[in-house]
Amino acid sequence: QLQLVESGGGLVQPGGSLRLSCAASGFRLNYYAIGWFRQAPGKEREGVSCIASRGGRSLTNYADSVKGRFTISRDDANNTAYLQMNSLKPEDTAVYYCAATILRLGACPTTVAEVRGYWGQGTQVTVSS
Repeated sequence: QLQLVESGGGLVQPGGSLRLSCAASGFRLNYYAIGWFRQAPGKEREGVSCIASRGGRSLTNYADSVKGRFTISRDDANNTAYLQMNSLKPEDTAVYYCAATILRLGACPTTVAEVRGYWGQGTQVTVSS
């Protein structure tokens, strides 16, 4: 079965940290660009961060709202991607999804429309005191 499974969400106080994981099964993640997206209640799903590989290097992109606080990474040997989230704010509260898609070399998905591959089921992140 081809799927992505997110984990690592939960309830955290403002200023806290969480690390989300996105594990792929049934296919090799190293062939894909990976994106993390989030959807808050009543809002559209938005891109948070993405990562692609080119020439042995990882190319990353971050939404302005998370720059300097979130870090995306990938461990192709373990077929898993991560999103390290630090200095969390209440406005980061959302369901977080990972996605894997094939784009042109070096590109990664920053919008939902760019994802033509796989989506995970989502993991809830709640930032509240």
